[in-house]
Amino acid sequence: MFRFRDTIRLSTLYLVIRMFEAVRNNKRIAQVILVLISVTFGFFGIESYLNDRGTVGEVATVGGSPISAYEFEQAIREQQDRIRAANEGQVDAATFEDPLFRRAVLDNLVNQRLLSLFASEHRLSVSDAQLRDTIAGIPAFQEDGQFSNARYQAVLRGQGMNDLGFQERLRGELAYQQVLSAMGEAAMVPKSAVTRVLAAQLEERTVHMVRFEPDRYLDSVEVSADEAKAYYDANIEQYAVPARVKLAYVVLSAETLKDNVSVSDDELRAEYEQTKETLGSPEERKASHILIQVAADAPEADVAAARSKAEGLLAEIKADPSKFEALAKTASDDPGSAANGGDLGYFARGAMLKPFEDAAFALDRGQMSELVRSDFGFHIIRVDDIRKATIPSFDEIRGRLENTLRERAASRRFAESAEQFANIAYEQPDSLEPVANQFGLEIRSSESWVEKGATTVLGYESPALAQAVFSSAAIESKHNTDAIDVGNNTIVAARVTAHEPAQRRSFDDVKDMVESQLRQQKAGEAAAAAGLAQLEALTKGEKAAELKWGEPIKLQRGLPMLPPNAMAAVFAVPSDTLPVYTGVSVPGAGYALFRVDAVKKAELPDNDPRLATVGEQYAQLMGAQDLRAFLSALRERYPVKINAAALASDANG
Repeated sequence: MFRFRDTIRLSTLYLVIRMFEAVRNNKRIAQVILVLISVTFGFFGIESYLNDRGTVGEVATVGGSPISAYEFEQAIREQQDRIRAANEGQVDAATFEDPLFRRAVLDNLVNQRLLSLFASEHRLSVSDAQLRDTIAGIPAFQEDGQFSNARYQAVLRGQGMNDLGFQERLRGELAYQQVLSAMGEAAMVPKSAVTRVLAAQLEERTVHMVRFEPDRYLDSVEVSADEAKAYYDANIEQYAVPARVKLAYVVLSAETLKDNVSVSDDELRAEYEQTKETLGSPEERKASHILIQVAADAPEADVAAARSKAEGLLAEIKADPSKFEALAKTASDDPGSAANGGDLGYFARGAMLKPFEDAAFALDRGQMSELVRSDFGFHIIRVDDIRKATIPSFDEIRGRLENTLRERAASRRFAESAEQFANIAYEQPDSLEPVANQFGLEIRSSESWVEKGATTVLGYESPALAQAVFSSAAIESKHNTDAIDVGNNTIVAARVTAHEPAQRRSFDDVKDMVESQLRQQKAGEAAAAAGLAQLEALTKGEKAAELKWGEPIKLQRGLPMLPPNAMAAVFAVPSDTLPVYTGVSVPGAGYALFRVDAVKKAELPDNDPRLATVGEQYAQLMGAQDLRAFLSALRERYPVKINAAALASDANG
């Protein structure tokens, strides 16, 4: 069940989503968190710290700051993971391929970038101490309730990330959250408002959708030569070829140094003796439970009522243990395990809340606990199986130990060599040969051009390296770049071997591209007009053209699966008489027409324990109107430009 004591504020822009997930599926809070450690604390990935990823191109710019294709695709994967986790993986794959879904993700990225720019401009900073405390407080990086650097590094490595990139990303997230905190933390929320909000979040609407796609109208639109030329003149910078370079470079990394490291048998055996207790599998318990939920700070009357209910269930199970599964299904407040008769599967120490864990590990196979109180309420725990801890033999683990010791030694050598590498590259700037010879490195050459504005250079996602190779020292003076840390114990020094300045392509060179873009734009407008005409006819009760409605889609306010304007439209139409119709224009994707066929409203009793949790979180959303107005003002301050062509291309590719 609840894997960690505290959840992480991954991104305030996703607060409504997380609020709903927490209410609907408490058991999976930490599972979602661990998936989202690939995040951004709105999280990792915006400045791209992974190797061998780089997709050059922009899907949008915010105040001149680009949102790269890589960042966009990373955010799409993260949102897919969130939705799959909330729906136990049962999501139609076509949902994620729809341009509506992709646009919803892009809108979130734009809002996030707006807040980051504002925070930066107003010098909202995060101290090193704050950053350290935040990282130390993340349960995913802890062992036995304490921060573990080994676990921290392992989690980052497991996600293909580096320490510097993660910290800088987290620092930026914490900085712009100061903006949001100032707008929402002082709000007071009446219980009636919380009830309405939670009921609204849980409301479910079943819709069918039909898409009016631009491609269907391409053959019906024409673009004249004058129109194409006028469009080119108005967007001439869009058709410029950026400056580009080819490079020679050398790479020093712990991985390359590892090949020259040897480890003795004595060292291996000493490491085995010191670490063998941690090398095997820890003891695990397979348990089932029944939860009667009550908040940690609930009034005594609520606690007493919950305790009384739990005691009644415990007495009933003691009288007839065979009733455990049936009572878990009907009475447990943990929706994640109730359907499975309370089954939580196997878990080791450190995975559960401490009171729960202590009770579970004190029981033998087949035993049941008395009532156990945690921050989430009262538990009745039954241990179904025990897996004993295992320790591998030296021979079984030898290869792994050798690899670990070699990596450790290589990291030390890298730390010792990095400064010398940087000094040689800087002090002898006219050639890479001295630094290559000193460390026995190969001087490599880039196979393709590197364009200015790209953040991926030589297979490394590194804005610093991208900036260095286009500096005046690198291009005009033909000097080596400084040694650039690209993460994962890797540094790179490069020099420009060929350079082409930015060039403006003539209209004749790009005529076909311009005409294609204009045709796509006109086709989108035609699709939107056709969709709107169908909506008007349906709304008036007139007979409309034959429409091929898609499969039913179940939507909930708290889990956006469509862009905000589409979600708002679906939940804004009155549901007194069904079916009811609505629709929205989708930039670059035509028009989406919706038919609302069913509405399932949530019924909440006054003593529903979820209200307290939602109340705390909803208090931060009382400034939502101000936030929307604030974001609107930021869009004027930092102009937002969406590359509809790139967005459509991504969607189709």
